Amino acid sequence: MRWALVRVSLAVTTMVVLAFAVPLGLVIEEMARDRAFSNAERQAAAIGPTLSITTDRRQLERAVASTQAGAAGRMAVHVPASDETGGQELEIGTRRAAVKDLATTQRIGRASITEVTDGSALLQPTALSSGKIAIVEVYVPEDEVGKGVTTAWLVLAGVGAALVVGSVAVADRLGVRMVRPAQRLAGAAHDLGEGRLGARVPEEGPTELRSAAVAFNSMADQVVQLLANERELAADLSHRLRTPLTVLRLNAASLGTSTAADQTRAAVEQLEREVDTIIRTAREAKPQTQATGPGAGCDVSEVVRERMEFWSALAEDEGRKVRLAGVDRPVRIPVARPELAAALDALLGNVFRHTPEGTAFSVDVHNGEDAVIVLVSDAGPGIADPEAALSRGNSGARDGSTGLGLDIVRRVAESTGGDVRIGHSVLGGTEVRIWIGLAGASQRPQGRLGHRTKRRRRGGSGSRRGAEV
Repeated sequence: MRWALVRVSLAVTTMVVLAFAVPLGLVIEEMARDRAFSNAERQAAAIGPTLSITTDRRQLERAVASTQAGAAGRMAVHVPASDETGGQELEIGTRRAAVKDLATTQRIGRASITEVTDGSALLQPTALSSGKIAIVEVYVPEDEVGKGVTTAWLVLAGVGAALVVGSVAVADRLGVRMVRPAQRLAGAAHDLGEGRLGARVPEEGPTELRSAAVAFNSMADQVVQLLANERELAADLSHRLRTPLTVLRLNAASLGTSTAADQTRAAVEQLEREVDTIIRTAREAKPQTQATGPGAGCDVSEVVRERMEFWSALAEDEGRKVRLAGVDRPVRIPVARPELAAALDALLGNVFRHTPEGTAFSVDVHNGEDAVIVLVSDAGPGIADPEAALSRGNSGARDGSTGLGLDIVRRVAESTGGDVRIGHSVLGGTEVRIWIGLAGASQRPQGRLGHRTKRRRRGGSGSRRGAEV
């Protein structure tokens, strides 16, 4: 598009320059010609008064020599034979015009221009007192006719070239201004098609491209929101099922050792495994939604309030005290909204699953200059081996666990250059600290609180110890 615009601009500007420069050059050439012959007419008219008074050779020679053209040898006077000339024709100066041209001018009685060697000659008829017609011939050299024309053509050519170069430069800049937003839009569309839902386009450039960027960003936001709604629906359904499943498991444990009781317990276990499979599939199949373009990211305070509103209903049913702090003002972080919501759901879900009913928990948000810290604390029994919990990975062998552990939370934190740590909370249980960098992946937290996340490769799924977090 850019080079096409440059080529069009070059062609159009060249046509405009030619359309104006060529006629203007021809006009200048004609003006130079008219100027040369007008000067010749003035020179010829200067001899008229002398010819009307006398035809004496000496007086005519002095009159011719007094003119600029005569002094330069470019003027001639042709006087026909009469009584005043003694019956002889007078010819003063050097004749260059043909005899037939002189005769024609005498016959028609008006000035004419004829071509001669290396130039032109102006033939000006003048009436004598005897009634005869004398011819004043003024020679105009060719270089006099074209004087200044070459310079004018060069100036016009220079101006035309400058206009063409300037128009090409302007077209190139305009092309860049149009092409770059279009390329960014195409790249973002490709990223969106590849599943990177955090891709956004700067809303800049021409009006049409700005409108396209706004529409694209709105579409991408809607796609992310739809996926987030699906994830929330899956989480809602899973947690609604877990509470009655827990009751069924407890009731099944008190049924004794009969065949029907064993079948009931087996059915409950199978149902729990199916629920876990649904959760695991939903979590592992989530698309990439990290913040990768302008306009991506979210307000951590808003997301925390929204997720706590969801979990507070279940906390009320189980008699858990909930405390929320640090969410009274907006705090932007470079994490997509669905990613942060999934991380919070993973942590809060673990609190409900792995602490007794009635256990209090809290969520705190701390905003710093280069990082935002989210603390999820509980008053439960704590974790015997935090290092094992952090390194558990995705296989998860313990019954009732989806096996995801802190992997979801870790990916969110590390995408911003942060990390996840486990320590002891002021409530007496476990504290999970999420460090989210605001300056990109190059920023790393200083110091150490609790245990930082580590990824260990192990052969096979193996058994894992410690509580699932």
